[in-house]
Amino acid sequence: MGKKKPFWQENMNLLLSLAMIIAAYFFQWTSDEESLPAILLFLGAITVGGFSLFKSGIQNLLKLDFDMRALMTVAIIGAAIIGEWSEGAVVVILFAISEVLERYSMDKARASIRSLMDIAPKEALVRRKDREFNIHVNEIVVGDVMIVKPGEKIAMDGEVAAGSSAVNQAAITGESVPAEKNTGDEVFAGSINGEGLIEVKVTRLVDDSTIAKIIHLVEEAQAEKAPSQAFVDRFAKYYTPMIILVAFLVAVMPPLLFNGDWSDWIYQGLAVLVVGCPCALVISTPVSIVTAIGNAAKNGVLVKGGVHLEEMGTIKAVAFDKTGTLTKGLPALTDFVLLSSSDETELLAHVAALENKSQHPLAAAIVRNAETLGSSFREKKVEEFTSVTGKGLKGVVDGVAYHIGSPNYLEEIVAGGIPPSVFEKIASMQAEGKTVMVAGTSSGLLALIAVADEVRESSREVVARLHELGIEKTIMLTGDNKGTAQAIGIGTGVSDIESDLLPEDKLAFIKSLQKEHGKVAMVGDGINDAPALAAANVGVAMGGAGTDTALETADIALMADDLKKLPFTMKLSRKTLAIIKQNIAFSIGVKLLALLLVIPGWLTLWIAIFADMGATLIVTLNGLRLLRVKDK
Repeated sequence: MGKKKPFWQENMNLLLSLAMIIAAYFFQWTSDEESLPAILLFLGAITVGGFSLFKSGIQNLLKLDFDMRALMTVAIIGAAIIGEWSEGAVVVILFAISEVLERYSMDKARASIRSLMDIAPKEALVRRKDREFNIHVNEIVVGDVMIVKPGEKIAMDGEVAAGSSAVNQAAITGESVPAEKNTGDEVFAGSINGEGLIEVKVTRLVDDSTIAKIIHLVEEAQAEKAPSQAFVDRFAKYYTPMIILVAFLVAVMPPLLFNGDWSDWIYQGLAVLVVGCPCALVISTPVSIVTAIGNAAKNGVLVKGGVHLEEMGTIKAVAFDKTGTLTKGLPALTDFVLLSSSDETELLAHVAALENKSQHPLAAAIVRNAETLGSSFREKKVEEFTSVTGKGLKGVVDGVAYHIGSPNYLEEIVAGGIPPSVFEKIASMQAEGKTVMVAGTSSGLLALIAVADEVRESSREVVARLHELGIEKTIMLTGDNKGTAQAIGIGTGVSDIESDLLPEDKLAFIKSLQKEHGKVAMVGDGINDAPALAAANVGVAMGGAGTDTALETADIALMADDLKKLPFTMKLSRKTLAIIKQNIAFSIGVKLLALLLVIPGWLTLWIAIFADMGATLIVTLNGLRLLRVKDK
């Protein structure tokens, strides 16, 4: 980004024009009548301050494109023709001031994106062939190893190759608490390393980094026209010619029909042109959209356009994918129930040693639990390990031949089968949404092992918050069996639960929800359930940070994989819609009120420009209130 010019340099024409107006008024006050120097200074102020306005205004008039610049050009030239030099100059200067304020407000709204651009450092300490040196990020290639010291910013996306630390990635994901990073974990450019020294293997070039994609997508979103803005553009298309017609009628009808003074009523007609300028109306929507999208990005929510922001504010029903959305998407050991006199710690070590040889996701849950408990399973020698396809596994540990797998598999292996009381216990666990495995030997049962996909701690709170916000229906869609679905659904508080669904079934449910409730959002992981996400009015992807698919397919991405951002996004969307409606209503209301002053002949260019500039300033400040919407 280029260096920003100082205010005086950026607004030289405005300041010079202002100085000329002050000098012109000085000459007026020191002489009895409007002197030639005052007229020349007013003319100079009009020319210098309004040069860019006239340039585009005249071009638009020649193309019969009657926008606000065309209206202002006609009004100012008309004021000069009838000798209202001072008011013509003031109109120019106030219009220029309103444009500076408008530019300032848009810059303020985009500040969060500019701050994102400056987040990632431009250089990094890289090790190549046992040598360490600082190089520019543009020279870093995939596979390079960066040395990131405590307190430093990470310059490129990568994965931790050595060391461990807590990393503050709030700028990318909106998470307030630093995330623990160990070998193999992903880190993002712009995040801040904590107290540990880490080595990061670069996985993406600087232009492909997550933060670069976020900046690009947010800038695109801020430039895209929202439905409200499209409405304003269509309205202005008819509104502007209508104002020109009204101004013409105000200027000519009273003198022609009622013997009015031509000079007075031409002046009134010019004032109608000025007050009719749709400046406030035109700025009312974009300033709100840009501000809201910038605020969302700062809080770890990527909104890919004003249309999606507005749609989110009208949602009546929300559908959730189960795995990875309402649940963590990572199986965890929930129960280890002894069925024998074996030592629990020793048996868990033997089971974990066997499961460590398996590639099954459920096996990983048992191994993770054993690691958490500090089990010595890695010291155990496993012999004759065999995976029994679709059933379980078997192997010998410390001279004992173990079998671990489904109840049906152990029913075949264990002498005398599984007792009814144990089957009742298994059925009870399965009803809670758990997958149950049985461990035993050929001579008897040893333990029941239950694994389940854990519900996110935030899921119930988020669903309750959505209902508080007026969402009519929350529905969980899953391919899991009815028992698991019921257990998870009841635990999260969703109003409806649908199980045993194929992707096409989920799509059909989204369409039926749209018929029943109108606008529907689908929340998923951005990889599975693509048809349902695409069919919903708003597709919300979990965990957009570092996930290309989520960033590309979703309308909105929750960067930190944090479901609590969903109510915040809905709150921000509704606030944005409310402010846009307020701005449009206020802009049109002020115009109508000022135009009513024409009837008694009280409308002046001063009142007209103050009404126009004042309305622009008020709608701008109202839009900037969206910066204050917090993630609570």
